[in-house]
Amino acid sequence: MIQRIQTIYLFLAGACGFGVLALPFAATPTTVQSSALFADATFSIGDNIGLLVLFAVAGALAIASIFLYNNRAVQVKISWVALVANILGALFAGFLLWQDQPQLAGQAIAPGISAFMPLAFVVFAALAIKGVKKDEAIVKSADRLR
Repeated sequence: MIQRIQTIYLFLAGACGFGVLALPFAATPTTVQSSALFADATFSIGDNIGLLVLFAVAGALAIASIFLYNNRAVQVKISWVALVANILGALFAGFLLWQDQPQLAGQAIAPGISAFMPLAFVVFAALAIKGVKKDEAIVKSADRLR
């Protein structure tokens, strides 16, 4: 059913997935002309097409899996794919930051709010998967009683 708690978790995961696209990931106090990421002093997910695609797919899959409540097995699989896409996006963003360190020349990097959203996505998606599996166990136990 659509009013279950995992619906709320999937919605929050989707909001985190799309929130990463709207908010800055990291910032520096001044612009760094030699840097590809911090040329405008902020690193947004929109600066790299790969990150944009990974986080958009993760958010879209989390929202889409809300409406797959009739087929819980597919809902769990789609949620896992969204979770993996989000983790890959976070790892890729970290790799890009690590790769850009030599160009920063000691500049301090302040993480933005969206740097923590992939972690919240993982928590909400894991809670949603746990809730869907719990529902599946309840349905199977009820079928056994018939």
